[in-house]
This record gives sequence, structure tokens and C-alpha cells, in this order.
Amino acid sequence: MKIYSYKGQTPVIDSSAFVADGVVITGDVKIHEQASIWFNTVIRGDVSPTIIGKGVNVQDNSTLHQSPNLPLLLKEGVTIGHQCILHSCVVEKNALIGMGSTILDGAEIGEEAFIGAGSLVPPGKKIPPRTLALGRPAKVVRDLSEEDIVEMKRIRASYVDKGQYYKSMVDNDQ
Repeated sequence: MKIYSYKGQTPVIDSSAFVADGVVITGDVKIHEQASIWFNTVIRGDVSPTIIGKGVNVQDNSTLHQSPNLPLLLKEGVTIGHQCILHSCVVEKNALIGMGSTILDGAEIGEEAFIGAGSLVPPGKKIPPRTLALGRPAKVVRDLSEEDIVEMKRIRASYVDKGQYYKSMVDNDQ
């Protein structure tokens, strides 16, 4: 992990968060408790703030960045799949962004929404809560079922558990 200050802004990472090897974090970034940031992810807070909420997982090879005056907000319990790009967007509580998706400036992903793998959410697009959206550009295709919500909860919990396991391994090596 590499942590860089940028123009007087230093990332703040809760002591219970897991940050994997190869991660780069710079500038105005705040990572809350039990979050996990996985291998080779880049989080740059050198334009606007990035706030990563409690229990959020940002999976391997993702990139998080912003535009001027447009922060990037990942609220509690969000799951960001492998190789995602998020730029100055808001992802509400317990939403899931599928692998390889791109979420652009001013987009808002509703609470417990699911963005299918490989999707592109264009600037300013609003995805309603508890819906499945997919495609390039992403379009809402259906409401989520209770089974979908249960599966998203399982994925979230597994990443909190994995993150805490890896964190304990790292802490024990020190």
C-alpha cells in the first residue's frame, strides 16, 4: 500500500479497515470502519473528496477519482466489483456495482440498486433504489427480488469477513 499526501490533504483510514498490497491512496480520502480496499486499486483524492463508508468493499484493480467540486461518495455497505471505474458519483447504501462497470460524474445509484457487470452509467443518470440496471448506457430492466437483496447482503458480509481476516493476518505480521 502507498499513501500520499496531496497539497496538505492526507488520506484518513480507519484502523479497522483492510487495505491490500498494491493499493495507492492519495489526497482527500476518508475510509471508514470495516471497509476493505483490494489489491491494486487506486483511489485519488487530488481533485475533490472521496468518502468510503462503513463496510464498503472496493475490489481488485478498481479506480476511484473525481472532477472539481464533485466528490465521490460510497455510502455504508456498498460493493464495488473488480475493475470498476467510479468518477464523481454517489452510490447509496448497500448498492452493488458489478465487475468492469463505469459510473460517471453526477450519477446517483439508489439504495440497494444493482448495476450489472460491464455497465456504463452516464453522467447525471439516476438509478432508482432496489432496481437492476445494465448495459452501455445502463437502463433499468427490473425491480430486484428479495432473493437478489439476500444475495447482495451475502456478498457484502463475505467481504467484511474476508477483509477482517486479511487485516488480522497483516496486523499479526507486524
